[in-house]
Amino acid sequence: MGLTNNSTGIKAVDSGLVIRKQTPNDKIIAVAGNPNVGKSTVFNSLTGLNQHTGNWSGKTVTNAQGYCTHGDMTYVLVDIPGTYSLMAHSAEEEVARDFICFGDSDAVIVVCDATCLERNLNLVLQTIEITDKVVVCVNLMDEAKKKNIKIDFEGISSKLGVPVVGTIARKKKSLSNLMQSVSELLNCENKKVPIKIEYNTTIEEAVDIVEPILKQKLNNKINSRWLSLKLLDYDETLIQSLNKYLSYDIFSDTEVKESLEQAVSYLTDNGFTKESLRDEIVSCLVRTAEDVCSDTMQFEEADYNARDRKIDKVLTSKWTGFPIMIAILLIVFWITITVANIPSEILAKGLFWIEDRLTDLFHYFDAPNWLHGMLVLGVYRVLAWVIAVMLPPMAIFFPLFTLLEDLGYLPRVAFNLDKYFKKCCACGKQALTMCMGFGCNAAGIIGCRIIDSPRERLIAMITNNFVPCNGRFPTLIAIISMFFVGVVVCPFNSLFSAFLLTCVIILGILMTFAVSKLLTITILKGVPSSFTLELPPYRKPQLGRVIVRSIFDRTLFVLSRAIVVAAPAGLIIWLMANISVGDLTLLAHCSGFLDPFAKLLGMDGAILLAFILGFPANEIVVPIIIMTYMSTGSILELDSLASLKQLLVDNGWTWITAVCVMLFSLMHWPCSTTCLTIKKETQSLKWTAVSFVIPTVIGLIVCFVFANIAKLFL
Repeated sequence: MGLTNNSTGIKAVDSGLVIRKQTPNDKIIAVAGNPNVGKSTVFNSLTGLNQHTGNWSGKTVTNAQGYCTHGDMTYVLVDIPGTYSLMAHSAEEEVARDFICFGDSDAVIVVCDATCLERNLNLVLQTIEITDKVVVCVNLMDEAKKKNIKIDFEGISSKLGVPVVGTIARKKKSLSNLMQSVSELLNCENKKVPIKIEYNTTIEEAVDIVEPILKQKLNNKINSRWLSLKLLDYDETLIQSLNKYLSYDIFSDTEVKESLEQAVSYLTDNGFTKESLRDEIVSCLVRTAEDVCSDTMQFEEADYNARDRKIDKVLTSKWTGFPIMIAILLIVFWITITVANIPSEILAKGLFWIEDRLTDLFHYFDAPNWLHGMLVLGVYRVLAWVIAVMLPPMAIFFPLFTLLEDLGYLPRVAFNLDKYFKKCCACGKQALTMCMGFGCNAAGIIGCRIIDSPRERLIAMITNNFVPCNGRFPTLIAIISMFFVGVVVCPFNSLFSAFLLTCVIILGILMTFAVSKLLTITILKGVPSSFTLELPPYRKPQLGRVIVRSIFDRTLFVLSRAIVVAAPAGLIIWLMANISVGDLTLLAHCSGFLDPFAKLLGMDGAILLAFILGFPANEIVVPIIIMTYMSTGSILELDSLASLKQLLVDNGWTWITAVCVMLFSLMHWPCSTTCLTIKKETQSLKWTAVSFVIPTVIGLIVCFVFANIAKLFL
């Protein structure tokens, strides 16, 4: 849209987000909602490609802003993080609450799921308490129709006192009706009075003590009734955001402080504690939501979720749930292994054709050999290998992963694994971040934001590396194919490879449980926290959206990070392979130095050095091993697995070596991209170092034990 950092904008102070307007008259609309209600689909459909993303200031929570035109007005839509409540427990929920409270938006669209509207109204009611500029978007009406759910929008609107619009996010007409309601609301054409939630008499009397003082002091900057309730409830994170918004400490005002003390004393005298006050507030919200829906929703079928529950009985059963999980994992890996080979080969040929043209160009300009070697054989060749090896599997795996996510299966995986993580004193949501690690551990680390508890979030980050990413799949698959499946092509080779790879993955999952438990009884002691795990309805996935999300939001994001760190690695590797000290290159010297230690682990110095030099990108481990064995000056790969196996065997590889390499590939330090992501997410060098050391030490111990036990039986 031609926007720059100097574009017209305002800053939503406590949200830390700069809102970029195209014109000063643009209206800012917050788009809120529970997770899994189609909020982002509504946002994407309204804004199209007119979006930009970033992070909320001071928090590693992604924001998205977009532009929507309706009539003669342009709206700036802000997609705030999904949240069940404005009583925040996580960074995402704090951001959502703060933007609604202090973001100075002109209106708030609260997106709800038509199939479970009563539960979603909890967020709607809390939002109405803050602002009367609310439009309720009841989305997924197509799903409600399938389940024979009928909704009286006018009746709900009359009870809530705000516009209520039914939508199907993929249909532009329904979204046009939504924006028309927003326009009418902002133009004061909606004459309804928003609902006032009546609390317990004692609570109301306590609010009456505080509200007049706040109303006078704040001069209508914030809803004084809502703020009185929140100050009595005393949420520390909210107080911090409030003080930042007001630019002074609210409790420094003597009158406010005295009125609060009087109100709290009154509540205490009438038997209210902080916990019971919050319970009563939540209970009142639930009762109000029930009342709103009592005669405005009709369910023609007594059990409209019967189909979903029948499926859940199979997918979440203790007898069938885990076999199905393993089978789906095997199928995903089999498809990835089978399909990725062809595009990877085509991509490699294309990239190395470009390398040949670059070489011709260097020769044409008579460039020195060392410059050609550094830039083409070093930097470019490593980048080419990373892209050729990493891109096709990710481009296949991430859409499959997103497909399972859209179907609603991944929350069932978290449900199945929740009790096992709980036994480890960890969080069941870790199952979801672990699944994301299959595509890329850096993406898995970012996914840990969904875990509310800082302690449990750290556990998930530290253990995420035990799940192999796409960068480690080529090494694992190649070794499995050469030493345990055979290099002769047959129809079942890829399936057997996928089966053995699945066994390796299961070992990684078991290690995740074991290390999580170890952390909870040592450096990260604590009890598991409770959390809301919603099992969304099964839905037909939108294939176009799945492809776009997986390619642009995940694949290219992860690949770009890998490229940034792989380029300097290519230069270092080339220098080590071409600078000689005596009769040996630096690569050979380092390999020889590491050899005695590596032998104890069932490997050799060349293998261990390849893992060290592969720190920027795991994809280059095998090419470095080949380069070291063949004493070539640049990274290369042999034409077939048969010739590669022969090279490895000639250099002392046995089945023990193969297993140790696989174990160390599964359990060793995170790649540089993942380490950088951990540092960014934790803002701590200490926890980044811990995340590096723990899997490495465990990998060394496991390889040492296995290698020496196996040698006893030879």
